[in-house]
Amino acid sequence: MKVHNFSAGPGILPAEVLKQAADACINFDHLNLSLLEISHRSKNYEKVMDEARAIVKELFEVGDDYEVLYLGGGASLQFAMVPYNLLSENGSAAYVNTGVWATKAIKEAKIIGTTHVIASSEDKKFTYIPKGYQIPSEADYLHLTSNNTIYGTQMHAFPESPIPVVCDMSSDVFSRKVDASKFDLIYAGAQKNMGPAGSTMVMVKKSALGKTGRKMLSMLDYQVHIKGGSMYNTPPVFPIYVTLLTLQWLKANGGIAWIEDLNNKKASLMYNEIDRNPLFYGTVATEDRSKMNVCFLMKDPTMEAEFDSFWKAAGISGIRGHRDVGGYRASLYNALPLESVQVLVDCMKEFERKKG
Repeated sequence: MKVHNFSAGPGILPAEVLKQAADACINFDHLNLSLLEISHRSKNYEKVMDEARAIVKELFEVGDDYEVLYLGGGASLQFAMVPYNLLSENGSAAYVNTGVWATKAIKEAKIIGTTHVIASSEDKKFTYIPKGYQIPSEADYLHLTSNNTIYGTQMHAFPESPIPVVCDMSSDVFSRKVDASKFDLIYAGAQKNMGPAGSTMVMVKKSALGKTGRKMLSMLDYQVHIKGGSMYNTPPVFPIYVTLLTLQWLKANGGIAWIEDLNNKKASLMYNEIDRNPLFYGTVATEDRSKMNVCFLMKDPTMEAEFDSFWKAAGISGIRGHRDVGGYRASLYNALPLESVQVLVDCMKEFERKKG
């Protein structure tokens, strides 16, 4: 039976990418050596790194004023690296708190320097995106989290900002068109839309760096990693290669315009069923619903165990909600086909027919 993988992360990858990656583990680039056992300093792998960095800039449509890095440590390390590299010793940073990961980013920034939470949706358990807040013009940067995997909210528009903007796009990067030139720094853990777990993409405007006034630890300094071509130390070789394959798959199929249209169709299909089906209801403000992580609950929680058996029997995997929210969460990442969403919707319809 085909498994329909709605995992929130690590998320689904394209089948052809998995096949290419598996082949590279046996014989990479016709070397009769595994990708896992060649030097990251070899010309064969340097080409991978160069292409993986270049394709990010191509998909984001930015120029040479930006640099792309692939680093370890996940987005969690970026929670510290961002303020370490951008927050000046006598300055301040502005953060918008829209969920668990934004909260963690705020915690790390406060250790580095003065940090202000200028807007938050914590008052309603992060079920909406704050709007209409004032951005302090004196702050060094504004930090946003574009999509919230746990609570299922997403920024469908970004505020006009008088200061540099940083965005954690871990769970919706390359899922839709954004004007990347409006951001000084974008970072994203790869394991949802870009590739497997193990690497984090950072795209940073070079002019934003070198202004903090502090002495920098080498491994936490973006400029050191830029100078080293994102290979100051041994990079996460395999995850970066699979990320390259995934972004090549995206480009070959029609790029951002193609995937945005597909993602809109998937999200519409899911939300239309949630709104129609009397057994279920959505958990967040309608205008802020995420197109990546669709969170919903059963009106009668006592039916959950029976519904769980129902969807598992249909070959569906990974839709149980996060422990902080409960219920269900269908993650509609780029590689998830529309057909899988239809299977889940049909399952919900059939369960309604039997139990409604």
